[in-house]
Amino acid sequence: MTEYPSPTKEVLHEQKERILARIYDHHLRRWGGSEGNVFFISDTYPGVWTEHLYDGVSWADYMPDEHDVSKNHIRLFLSKQTAAGQIPCYIWANEVGYGQTQECVSVGSVCLEAIAQNPDDGAFLTECYDAVSRWVGWLYDKRMTMKTGLIEMFCGYDTGHDNSARLAWDGFKHHGNHTVNGVRQDADVPPTDSDVLPMLAPDMNACFYGNHMALAKMAELLGKPGEAADWREKGGAVRRRMFELLWDENDQFFYDVDKHGEMRKIRSISITNVISEGVMEPTLANKVFDRYLHNENEFWTPYPFPAVSSADPHWVQNLPGNSWGFYSQGLTALRSMRWMPALGRTAEMEELMRRWVSAWSHSETTQFGQELHPLTGKPSQCSQWYSSCMLYFLHSIRRLYGV
Repeated sequence: MTEYPSPTKEVLHEQKERILARIYDHHLRRWGGSEGNVFFISDTYPGVWTEHLYDGVSWADYMPDEHDVSKNHIRLFLSKQTAAGQIPCYIWANEVGYGQTQECVSVGSVCLEAIAQNPDDGAFLTECYDAVSRWVGWLYDKRMTMKTGLIEMFCGYDTGHDNSARLAWDGFKHHGNHTVNGVRQDADVPPTDSDVLPMLAPDMNACFYGNHMALAKMAELLGKPGEAADWREKGGAVRRRMFELLWDENDQFFYDVDKHGEMRKIRSISITNVISEGVMEPTLANKVFDRYLHNENEFWTPYPFPAVSSADPHWVQNLPGNSWGFYSQGLTALRSMRWMPALGRTAEMEELMRRWVSAWSHSETTQFGQELHPLTGKPSQCSQWYSSCMLYFLHSIRRLYGV
């Protein structure tokens, strides 16, 4: 473990100003016909991505006077929703992507947070309710080919876990783009040339469940108690199927399950998606947290949380960067603020913040990049000035040091 000295307030102020200058110069901009500014990821990732919808909400939390960024960001994606209900996975300068789902925080829950941030826009709630309803309908229609009651992964990029062993193991051909016979496909085309796909993934189904619960809350806000009850009932069925098909009681962990019903036992950070979306009751979630996430031999490495448990044999440093098979990811760190306080884990969350702030305050290579080495805290060379890392750093130094 590399131990960095605690940064001084002067250093933190300097870093804060550098980040804000970078954000205002490069990351806040109009895009693709948006009503106003949205939040870009980095120069490495062109345009905006569904996986990063939470960035706009996080910025609005940090800078309440710019609360419309979260609304603009969501509305941009909803404006590109297909007639069938699919929400795009990215919006670039010259391309809108429909090749994968890549929903890593439920769109419905992000919408609810943005609705709360923008209470003066009376139409926004109805827009979100209608759009997320259609999105969930598309998932039922196009991503439930095995009729298990759960939605399915068609390719690795559905999860956003690039280069993870969970997506490149035992003949899993599609750890990246969605292709059939070598030809890239849209996300509504089932895979036909894989030994293991379609696959049931806990993180995808956690978001599926989260969307049901978010729709129930939106329906209540709209004065539709019958529809709210219906969404809760359907969400409850998703949750039950997750425990029946994806939960290993011995291990107390959720795993991917291939099309043959075989569990693929890799302890991946997808467990945090399951916690964040409320699939587990708090008592069980805290047990899982203690056994795995706060265990120094699993996920509580010197710089938590690695994308795969450090005790898992599939935890291998396989690339210089953008590896969800090894590194601790800025996305995971930023999203931790959504679920750790709800479990009563504020002390652990603040310790996580301290370690990340310390590492990035002393980085001499990559500037606020995508990921950290879980043992040394050294950054990979991937995607400097990365939105999630910058946002997490800003939130952390404000909370910990009042900067």
